[in-house]
Amino acid sequence: MRTLKRVLIGLVIAVPLMAALVVGGAWSREAWLASRPLAVSATSIPASPPASSASASASGSGSGSASASTSPAGSAETQAALVAKGAYLARVGNCAGCHSPRGGAPMAGGLPLPTPFGTLFSSNLTPDPETGLGRWSADDFWRAMHHGRSRDGRLLYPAFPYTSYTAMTREDADAIFAWLRAQPAVKQAAPAHQLGWPYRWQSALAVWRLMYFTPGDEPVRSESMETRDDRQVPLARGRYLVQALGHCAECHAPRNRLGALEDAAGLRGGWVGVQGWIAPSLADPKAAGVQDWREDEVAAWLKTGWSPRATAVGPMADVVAESLQHLSDDDARAMAVYLRGLPREGSTTPVFKPASPAQLDLGRQVYARYCVDCHGDRGQGRSIDGQPAYPPLAGNRAVTLAAPENVVQVLANGGYAPSTTSHPRPFGMPPLRQVLTEAEMAAVATLIRQSWGNEASEVTEQDVLRLK
Repeated sequence: MRTLKRVLIGLVIAVPLMAALVVGGAWSREAWLASRPLAVSATSIPASPPASSASASASGSGSGSASASTSPAGSAETQAALVAKGAYLARVGNCAGCHSPRGGAPMAGGLPLPTPFGTLFSSNLTPDPETGLGRWSADDFWRAMHHGRSRDGRLLYPAFPYTSYTAMTREDADAIFAWLRAQPAVKQAAPAHQLGWPYRWQSALAVWRLMYFTPGDEPVRSESMETRDDRQVPLARGRYLVQALGHCAECHAPRNRLGALEDAAGLRGGWVGVQGWIAPSLADPKAAGVQDWREDEVAAWLKTGWSPRATAVGPMADVVAESLQHLSDDDARAMAVYLRGLPREGSTTPVFKPASPAQLDLGRQVYARYCVDCHGDRGQGRSIDGQPAYPPLAGNRAVTLAAPENVVQVLANGGYAPSTTSHPRPFGMPPLRQVLTEAEMAAVATLIRQSWGNEASEVTEQDVLRLK
């Protein structure tokens, strides 16, 4: 008994001491990171928000950052070009996806971002001096993008993907900041984050960063940009767009129990927050890998979200509509080159076990009633006016993923391809949540995954209920 008491007393003393040492080490590291010199800005950004338009703001002289104050203000044309570049980069980076809630003011924030640790709310990026970025300098913005630190020194939660943006160039960050300064100011404070213990503590976030975050010293595109090889230039640009600006790994890479990315460069697929979707692996040709596609097919898909091979639905449809459709042709090609060159990673195919005859029979009844008119009696899909309209289900890798979440999501909530300039009127699928029971939804999903040569696991009622 005395030995047990001594052990308990030792633990009572040692555990808090070890925790204090870890927290102290984490904050010491943060102090060291904050003291490191910033990348030098080559641009001049006006210190005060513009009064009206982007072009009017561009003509102001600037001391928006320590580095900018030492260089003369650029001409109106130069500032306008910087703002235009920032507008393009902000679209490719899909800033609006989190900072422009539907029905709300653009870039005014306030969008709830559910996570397993609680709900975060996006910040106001307009140049309002009280609730937005009006008092920020270009250096402040660079610290947020590169170091994950706010203007007041507060550590930012990695729901803001600075874990990817840290590889962005200073020039691109300055351009985005210049564009944000040119937007109309909106006075709107973001709600307070709703996080549980201990995630709401800054010290807990400092420890997380100690374990999982290292600011990038060099942008990922710098490795090959100086080469004259015509193939290496788009490859390096594509790497930069995918890994840094486009932050694709934030969805398409797995995370550990503490929310940290694992093998971000591998893009082996991940769980999309708590939305109930799977972002399939971009390294596996049986999932969402495009190693076997032609380069022009990949580039076209990125800008339309649609092809006879695959259709973007769910969160990916939003990414295409709000971001990727605005890619330049050169950037779309660069991303295609990089994605086609990802190392193949084959998935382990489990032993196929057919579902029970009763479940498959129920699935056939549901399919005949709700699905056959568009997808065909053999899962062959349907064309309208000679153009593919409804995708085939036979051999469709989206419905045969190892995890059935995505096909259940489409059945429950509908499947809507993005409307883009190149594909303005896509055909969609209505939701069946209101007309099908859980058993019927599981049965028809199973039928689709186990017919016409498809061999995937059955879907259970529990799988359907879990997503509800």
